[in-house]
Amino acid sequence: MEKGTPPAIQLRAMHLDDLPQAHALSRELNWPHLLEDWSFFLEIGEGVVAERDGEVVGTAMCWPFGPETATLGMVIVSPFCQGVGLGRKLMQAVMDKLGDRTIILHATTEGAPLYRSLGFDADGEVLQHQGTAFSVPVPDLITDERVRPMGQSDWPVITAMDARATGMDRSHLISTLDKSAVGVMLTRAHEPAGFALFRRFGRGYVVGPTVAPDEGGAKALISHWLGANAGMFCRVDIPEDSGLSPWLDGLGLQCVGRVTRMVRGPKPKRDSELRTFSLVTQALG
Repeated sequence: MEKGTPPAIQLRAMHLDDLPQAHALSRELNWPHLLEDWSFFLEIGEGVVAERDGEVVGTAMCWPFGPETATLGMVIVSPFCQGVGLGRKLMQAVMDKLGDRTIILHATTEGAPLYRSLGFDADGEVLQHQGTAFSVPVPDLITDERVRPMGQSDWPVITAMDARATGMDRSHLISTLDKSAVGVMLTRAHEPAGFALFRRFGRGYVVGPTVAPDEGGAKALISHWLGANAGMFCRVDIPEDSGLSPWLDGLGLQCVGRVTRMVRGPKPKRDSELRTFSLVTQALG
């Protein structure tokens, strides 16, 4: 290597030992992810890192959900390595791993032009609500509607519900959430109609995924977690068309950002009778 020539950047598979440096990159961008969140992401998916002279200077991750679909996220390039096409190389490396699968991601304004150039199309927006709710009114339940704690026997039920709502086989994700999340079920006429999970994430807690047949059911589920954890910092990422944004604002969880959902390939076929009202995370959908 000639004197003064910067070390070459190489791409390779992400390993557990890379996570402290990957976490440091996300901290530089003021992302809220903890090291434990990075570990969770790698446990259920895989990633690529860009390395320069032993230092991780870029990341990208993906999560295959069955043979037809996947999500992609945690695309980060160190400020010192931007402007040389590294983000595109990381994206391409991860997309190569996914083959012909439909790929879903959530794009910031800055990242959207790159993703469009790689064949992704906009498919709605997701709003990030977060804050502390100190007083959560008891929701009005319809006749024969109830919110109850989840039991161990409910996990296969919510796995099937999640698949219907997302059009993706996320059974591995749901079974892994079993280790860290608690949940409640929405029932109507004693039959399961929806669910919401609650777990540690980032600066506090996250409510998601929330799956329900309608807005009223989603409010009943999310109200349970916000009311049971009044005074705690919580985050809820919702599709813009969910109708929940003004309601969350009123509870004290302000909208602090928005990203664009983008899809490359045929959209997953979702059940019209169940909808996802809040995400696991923006990376996972």
